[in-house]
Amino acid sequence: MTTTELPPTDDYLDDKPMPLTEHLRELRDRMWRALLVLVATTVISSFFAGRFLQILERPLVLKPQAITPTETIVVYFKVALVLGIALAMPVILYEVIAFLLPGLTPKERRYLFLFIPMATLLFVAGLLFAAFIALPAALRFLQYFGQSYAEIQWTLSSYVSFVTTVLLWNGLGFQTPLIIFILVKLDIVRYETLRKNWRWAFLVAAVLAAIITPTPDPFNMMVVMLPLFFLYLLGVFLARFA
Repeated sequence: MTTTELPPTDDYLDDKPMPLTEHLRELRDRMWRALLVLVATTVISSFFAGRFLQILERPLVLKPQAITPTETIVVYFKVALVLGIALAMPVILYEVIAFLLPGLTPKERRYLFLFIPMATLLFVAGLLFAAFIALPAALRFLQYFGQSYAEIQWTLSSYVSFVTTVLLWNGLGFQTPLIIFILVKLDIVRYETLRKNWRWAFLVAAVLAAIITPTPDPFNMMVVMLPLFFLYLLGVFLARFA
C-alpha cells in the first residue's frame, strides 16, 4: 500500500530553522533600524530639550555651574537623548519583539504586540513620575543637607547625569505590571505564585528603591518604593485575568 505525501504547509515553511549567519544578519539589520530611529527622535527632541531641562531645574534653589567650555552642549544633547529614547521606544520594542517572533506561537505573538504601546506609555509615565514627584522630593533634601560644613553648588554635568539616571530607572521600573502580565500569559510564572510571594516583592521594591533613590532618608525611599510595590500589585491583578 502506498501513501501520498502531503505538501508542506505554510506553518512548516515558517518554522524552518535559519542558519546562524541569517539570525545574526537579521539582528544587525534590526539594530541598525532601531539606531537610525533613535538618532532621528534625538534630533527632534533637541528642539525642546532646553525646555525640559528648565523643568528639571525648577526644584533647585541655585542654578548649577558649567565649568568646562563644552559642558552645556554635552548636557543639552544628553537630555535630548533621554527624550529620544522615550520617543523611539515603540520602534525599539518592535524590533526586539519582531526578532523573537519566529520562536513564538501566533497566540503569543498577538499578546506581545499589545506590549508595545503599553510599554511605551508606562515608560513615559515613569519619566513623568520621576520628573515631577520623585526628583523634586529628593532634591529638596539634597540641596540643603550639609550646608553647615560645605558650600553646595552642583555642576551642570553631574546634576543632569544624576537626573537622567533616576529618570531611566523609573521608566524601566514602571514596566513591572506589563512584564508580569506577559510572563503569566506565556505561562512562565503562575498567578498563584505571584500572589503568595507579595512579601518578597515588597522586599525587592525596598531594595530597588534604595538603589534608585539618591538620598538616605526614609521619606524619599518611600516615595519610590510604594509606587514600585503598587505596580507589582497591579501586575498581579492583571495576571489574574491572564
